[in-house]
Amino acid sequence: MNSGDNEAAAKLFARGAEIVQAGTTLRLETQAEAVAWNAALPCSGKIVAMKTHDETATATFVLGNRQESKCDGPGQQVTAIFRVHEGKIVLWHQTTSEEPVGPTI
Repeated sequence: MNSGDNEAAAKLFARGAEIVQAGTTLRLETQAEAVAWNAALPCSGKIVAMKTHDETATATFVLGNRQESKCDGPGQQVTAIFRVHEGKIVLWHQTTSEEPVGPTI
């Protein structure tokens, strides 16, 4: 994501991956939807903390600008829960209460 390679980032998601952000839930049913969702993310993220348990990881990021877009919350910390099954992300859930508005596809 930070490098701007949305195709590579999309390949990390399983078909039907659930995205929960800013009170909205969507599913990435196709590779094209996963590419579009990753491309619509306005911010990069530097991981500053991570906890893992079984197939679940909770990561805290400091947001920054991406190569192709200006971040809507640079310097803010955002936490996301990732569930990974068989090497693919099946859940991406942003958990902070003051979330930047997420992308839609």
